[in-house]
Amino acid sequence: MVSRVIPVDDFDLVIFGATGDLAHRKILPGLFRRFVAGQIPQTSQIIGAARTDQDDQAFRDQAGKAISEFAGVKKNDPRLAQFLELLGYTPIDAKGEGGWKELKSRMRDGAVHAFYFSVAPSLFGDIAERLAGHGIADEDSRIVVEKPFGRDLESARALNATLAQHFQEQQIYRIDHYLGKETVQNLMAVRFANILFEPLWNAQYVDHIQITVAETVGVAGRGSYYDKSGAIRDMVQNHMMQLLCLIAMEPPYHFDPDAVRDEKLKVIRALEPVAPNDIVRGQYQPDGDEPGYIEDCENPDSRTESYVAMKVRISNWRWQGTPIYLRTGKKLRARTSEIAITFKEPPHSIFDDTGAPKANELVIRLQPNEGMNLKVMIKEPGPGGMRLVQVPLDMSFADALGAEGQDMPDAYERLIMDVIRGNQTLFMRGDEVEAAWAWTDPIINAWEDSKQAPEPYDAGSSGPDEALRLMHRDNRRWREIRS
Repeated sequence: MVSRVIPVDDFDLVIFGATGDLAHRKILPGLFRRFVAGQIPQTSQIIGAARTDQDDQAFRDQAGKAISEFAGVKKNDPRLAQFLELLGYTPIDAKGEGGWKELKSRMRDGAVHAFYFSVAPSLFGDIAERLAGHGIADEDSRIVVEKPFGRDLESARALNATLAQHFQEQQIYRIDHYLGKETVQNLMAVRFANILFEPLWNAQYVDHIQITVAETVGVAGRGSYYDKSGAIRDMVQNHMMQLLCLIAMEPPYHFDPDAVRDEKLKVIRALEPVAPNDIVRGQYQPDGDEPGYIEDCENPDSRTESYVAMKVRISNWRWQGTPIYLRTGKKLRARTSEIAITFKEPPHSIFDDTGAPKANELVIRLQPNEGMNLKVMIKEPGPGGMRLVQVPLDMSFADALGAEGQDMPDAYERLIMDVIRGNQTLFMRGDEVEAAWAWTDPIINAWEDSKQAPEPYDAGSSGPDEALRLMHRDNRRWREIRS
């Protein structure tokens, strides 16, 4: 199988916060890989903008080190030298007037103009105002804004209103890197490009769904930030909400940005309020010499959760009565992200009890080892009667697609190229963000009002015991967390 690399149009991309961690780890290495793949025209221009006072060459040196480290390329690789020639730098005062005239002088007529806000959300409004006020951005320009997009409904609305003063909705790309993952996009392909699953994708045939995003790392190094957000703001309201929408949404009339996002919005608006006994919060505890959450966030009175599990229900014809279980946490047993759709057992078994069929299960692995696994029942080989055994039909992208499966574009690579193309399908719309916060806010407010401390759990475990009971009372079990 040979993938096609379709070059994008000539562009000028300005990265605000270009000296920061995200630019070094993801944005610049991702752009380099797209350049090597032949997707970025050699006439394109990538301009770093930040407070640091340095020139083009200093920024190129800095970018070269970051790309060498995070893209696994040698510093003397001639492709790296070619890519660095595309880079320039302009010192910028985001809240003042310094550097904006110089930035405008670098922008070229006839190129796609995109602006990546890799900065704190508190600077989004200032940058948007100055881009418009200095005539740097026009009606065809695009801006990319990172999460967190607000911390509640009120702040999200205010941020949307601020950006709307200077840019139209079709110019705003709210990035969620989970939507750029190959397997996440394959959710739509599996559902809507195959007749096999869609007729069964409903409450009549699906027993329940589990969505798990587990991490082995704690919050050390970003504890002060994380302690103001917690697992539900950091993961559930955005990443996991997007996965839930793609799993549960109705088929859009066309693979079109607004058609897809219209259907996702319907799912969010159909979410039922979550009952207090359907939510479990947790905090990881110290493990030997390893600090616990309290030590990592340096707040002995913290009631912020590093783990959350919940049972969610969707009030619509397709999913009425089918529970969806979400869980995410830090310092868990393994690093893994997956979606598991467990189908109902056959209504009648013609086999004896020793060969009773088990429920079919479709597992979509997002990380690591992206791929899909469908568990089906077959006859166990050999004599001795009809003995049934459950086996996986396993498709690892790395195995199925060969070298291409092992070298799939990183999520940021794909999403940045979509920005240049002007394709918003994998980006959140303003009303979608607000609807997600409208559902999440009552959950957070109830926690804060109760002043209940999160349940403790051991580092390296699967989470607090209360999360196990959340499933056990429904006569179900969480899938094992493993890489």
